[in-house]
Amino acid sequence: MLTRYVEAASSYAQDIDGLITLITVLVGFWFLVAQAVLFGLIFRFRAKQGVKAQYISGEEKSQKRWVTIPHMLVLVCDVFIIVGAVRVWTDVKQTLPPADHTVRIVSQQWAWTFIQPGPDGKLDTEDDIKTIDELHVKEGATYHFQLLSRDVLHSFSVPAFRLKQDAVPGRLITGWFKPTRPGAYDIQCAEICGIGHGIMAARLFVETPEEHQKWMEKLSPVARAPTPQAEAEQENTPPAEGASAGAGAE
Repeated sequence: MLTRYVEAASSYAQDIDGLITLITVLVGFWFLVAQAVLFGLIFRFRAKQGVKAQYISGEEKSQKRWVTIPHMLVLVCDVFIIVGAVRVWTDVKQTLPPADHTVRIVSQQWAWTFIQPGPDGKLDTEDDIKTIDELHVKEGATYHFQLLSRDVLHSFSVPAFRLKQDAVPGRLITGWFKPTRPGAYDIQCAEICGIGHGIMAARLFVETPEEHQKWMEKLSPVARAPTPQAEAEQENTPPAEGASAGAGAE
């Protein structure tokens, strides 16, 4: 149901959508039943000319069943909701599947900093890629994220992933996601964090493996730096004909 309004772009987005749909259907059903009974009783026992009002204590079995039976049925529905919620919570929040990549997410007033491994696949090395308000990830890869805050409470939210995780100062919080659909998606801060909260937005780009590899080669400091062999070849390359003539003329 939510997919009609917000695209589902992660491996567990459909599970969360299914849970929300289940809650909406069950709660909505009992809401409609309750309103129908309420207005039905209002109409049936409305004031009538020449008819005295009755005092109903609710102690008789025929009266109690109007409360007891719906109560039991609602509890049965609650069991379905609780089971579904625990299953989704366990899969998304309590279970960490093996990671293909790890990205560090640093929140601060009022920007996002993303640090991810370069070609060596390891964080905290010289080829790390650091970006501001822009995160690039690979389609179909499982990512662990290390979320932290430099100042106040923030909340890392990607609606298309159905992902929301609070960032607490002094804590390193680990979570995961697996992008399943290429595209550009919004990143939001879902925790009021100060006067600039409304402008603390970023973009997440899900790319194909080929696109992501090109992006990494372009951004990685090591990949951009010339290798010793390339420097040597450049030094041994004779100057162009035009350049030589110009030097002689001077």
